[in-house]
Amino acid sequence: MIKNTFISFEEQKEESRGSVEFQVFSFTNKIRRLTSHLELHRKDYLSQRGLRKILGKRQRLLAYLSKKNRVRYKELINQLNIRELKTR
Repeated sequence: MIKNTFISFEEQKEESRGSVEFQVFSFTNKIRRLTSHLELHRKDYLSQRGLRKILGKRQRLLAYLSKKNRVRYKELINQLNIRELKTR
């Protein structure tokens, strides 16, 4: 019985990983971790490149979410304390 509950818990966990909110949340954690790393190691150019790539991915996901569902976008922005980008 314990094995069955573990499998159902893992299935629920797997389902939430594909959501836009979870992806933005994980990218935000990576961005914060890389930012603190780069404050100590200013000349780590590979980490700088990785940070720029993650920032671009998060920006594209947020743009997608703002087009699809503006309410979920606003909630996510407020929850993660990231500023809203002004669109032209």
